[in-house]
Amino acid sequence: MTFLEQLQANKGGLVQLKTELYWYAQGRYDGNPGRVCLILDAAANILPADAGTTAATARSVAARAYLLIDGGPRWIWIVDEDVELL
Repeated sequence: MTFLEQLQANKGGLVQLKTELYWYAQGRYDGNPGRVCLILDAAANILPADAGTTAATARSVAARAYLLIDGGPRWIWIVDEDVELL
């Protein structure tokens, strides 16, 4: 089972993010490693061709997850090494 399939199978479940989130709009890390979030949805990684990423970066961003974070739903890019399904 792929990482994306695991996320999709666990919709409505919990995930613990082992690392801090980086918010591009604020240009900073949130300083909250270990947060627990509700999985609302998951989708395949889609990066535009002009995103400025290398092939290695595109491979490392394994999935997009729609999580309930701090009371609001947010799409984030995640890799399996950075999360633990609870």
